[in-house]
Amino acid sequence: MELLKLTNATYLDEYKINLQFSNSIKGAVDFKQKIFNEHRAIFKPLQQINYFKNFKQNRWTIEWKNGLDIAPEYLLNLLLNQQKKANEPCT
Repeated sequence: MELLKLTNATYLDEYKINLQFSNSIKGAVDFKQKIFNEHRAIFKPLQQINYFKNFKQNRWTIEWKNGLDIAPEYLLNLLLNQQKKANEPCT
């Protein structure tokens, strides 16, 4: 079994990044809730949009200058959960 990697990451707008994975799944992830609801201090700088936009793609995922990187498995799960919620009918 091959390890999951992020193969492409492109900033869209606000707190959204378009992600593409080595298993061919792709889509936009909105990080706003994660960033503003996360209590760990390492996420705090990402609340500033210019800092958030300044991510880099390394060999397997995305990372920021403060050392924060997010596992591709977590990113994929975030993407799939957001897509699932978007397809659910409003109640």
